[in-house]
Amino acid sequence: MTAPHQLTLAEAGARIADGRLSPVELLEDCLARIAAVDPRLNAFVRLTEDEARADARAAEAEIRRSGPRSPLHGIPVGIKDIIDLAGHPTTCHSRQLLDHRAEGDAQVVALLRAAGAVFPGKLSTHEFAIGGPAFDLPFPPARNPWNPAHHPGGSSSGSGAAVAARMMPAALGTDTGGSVRHPASHCGIVGLKPTYGLVSREGVFPLAFSLDHVGPLTRTVRDAALMLNVMSGGREDYARDLGKGVKGLRIGFVRHFHETDMPADPEMTAALETAAKVLEAEGATLHNVTLPPLSEFAAVNRTVLQSEAAAVHEEWLRTRPELYAGVTRRRLLPGLFIPAVDLMHAARHRTRLIAAVEAAFAKVDLLLTASSMDPACRIDDTETVERTYPRQARTPFNLTGHPAVTVMAGLSSGGLPLSLQLASPSGTEALLLRAAEGYERATPWKDKAPPLDD
Repeated sequence: MTAPHQLTLAEAGARIADGRLSPVELLEDCLARIAAVDPRLNAFVRLTEDEARADARAAEAEIRRSGPRSPLHGIPVGIKDIIDLAGHPTTCHSRQLLDHRAEGDAQVVALLRAAGAVFPGKLSTHEFAIGGPAFDLPFPPARNPWNPAHHPGGSSSGSGAAVAARMMPAALGTDTGGSVRHPASHCGIVGLKPTYGLVSREGVFPLAFSLDHVGPLTRTVRDAALMLNVMSGGREDYARDLGKGVKGLRIGFVRHFHETDMPADPEMTAALETAAKVLEAEGATLHNVTLPPLSEFAAVNRTVLQSEAAAVHEEWLRTRPELYAGVTRRRLLPGLFIPAVDLMHAARHRTRLIAAVEAAFAKVDLLLTASSMDPACRIDDTETVERTYPRQARTPFNLTGHPAVTVMAGLSSGGLPLSLQLASPSGTEALLLRAAEGYERATPWKDKAPPLDD
């Protein structure tokens, strides 16, 4: 028998719906899993067991009376600690906000609560979603379940680690320069950044207003679709095309991102080429697509992000900078010195970059790119963390606002996840998830688990 904590969201929801599993049983098994493995991973900054247990009991009683409200009814979902959960601290993993307590739920949490989800705790993040893994903060940094000596990606680091380690089926993260897709890439799970504005950011501490997204981290593409159905307020059924595969889809492969713009680790390059062959074998047609150089996307993203983040943090940077971790302070301070003229140039160039990606989507249905250029490095190797953190192709789609998803594409010789990224036109999440699920179904990677129990 599969232990409840090993079930995907869809599997657990189906068992709850037909009475083979109770929300209480699922939660208790997840809490036992957290107790067993989180001391090695530091994914949680705070557990909310008593409240979660009460909610699970209420869910169980309601389901017995009238059936589940949604596939998420009774499902444990973790919350990144920059997202408000009513009555609990939202610390942003920082000394600046240790005494801050959320008066209400973030809008996305309220939607999940209305669908019947249960919240077992708040999850580690890089400080204010902009720092790196830091050891001079009130909570330790999360670690990679595939090898706890390694970085799990960020900034939604606890969300990625917890889902990959089977502590719960799903978690919320935020993505400003790739912070849902980065931990998904490093932890071997699915990370979805929806179209800009599709998911409410009300009640989420901002990093950069025009780049911030809220997205789910899950173990399967189907689970991501089920989460998005709720997180978007039920705008449409994003799972409706799952199972249709990629046959007939035109996929543009942006090889120059990882071949010449920012040469990737050879194992990552090989995984991407293998993925392209899988997609072709499944019936997609692959086309080489050229976009502006990755360095242009990165430079514009950096200017916009640092300027907007400095506007958020200006007062604290001037009055109590010592409360930030060193890495956070180093990343925030440059934004105070960016001239307005540079920000205006970045805004104009951003428009051109958006137009270039839109022009590509006029010729293909989706884009295939790298996500991370390297497997995860050691978390205590500060120099390598700093060098590899920006080696990625996720920021283009924060700038453009197009939806993008990262899925596992293999394992390195060191036993760490490799990944790929798919992107699609704005508002086409159903198409994006269809393609990602088609790839996922044709490969063995979604069934691979970190060796925590070995």
